[in-house]
Amino acid sequence: MQKIIKGYLQFKESGFEERKDLFAKLSNSQSPEVLFITCSDSRIDPNLITQTEPGDLFVIRNAGNIVPPHIAESDGIVASIEFAVVALGVKHIVICGHSNCGAMKGALNTSGLTALPKVKGWLNYCSEAVTIVQSRKNNLKSDELNSVTQENVLLQIRRLEQYPEISKRLTTGDIEIHGWVYEIGDGAIKCFNQEKQAFIEL
Repeated sequence: MQKIIKGYLQFKESGFEERKDLFAKLSNSQSPEVLFITCSDSRIDPNLITQTEPGDLFVIRNAGNIVPPHIAESDGIVASIEFAVVALGVKHIVICGHSNCGAMKGALNTSGLTALPKVKGWLNYCSEAVTIVQSRKNNLKSDELNSVTQENVLLQIRRLEQYPEISKRLTTGDIEIHGWVYEIGDGAIKCFNQEKQAFIEL
């Protein structure tokens, strides 16, 4: 905790001052062009890996970078997506998974989550990705985690496409959805290429 407090004091003394004009501009409004949905994992920092400033990204984080169905009632993530799309008018949505994801490991082995019933229930939202990967005859066990991570990103994209306001904007070309997977070890990002139907380096 001391590290965090020290960091805040350093930010107040130098970081804030360096961006004083930016924060003054942002103090009354925001207009991000990108909704960035990623994992809660402490190793992922959206602004760091995209080298963006405050105000550039509207960020939603949760275990497994999951998008619940738009019909989910009283769901904070669904509400945040609605706000970003309808109120803020974002032009791009990025779903960003990552390597060595604990949520994907849990999805692959839900029997190991008996002490975490809420996590187990939450990961039902990516069970379809696990089923798809495990149904492939040529799947290699050593590549299973990576395959599920990628398939989960595609599953969440399909779910986003079912949101009425997003579907409408996709039809008119007013919004684009991007699927990314971030490799923690080497800093590379792979992006889903629709034409090649594969994740390729960004």
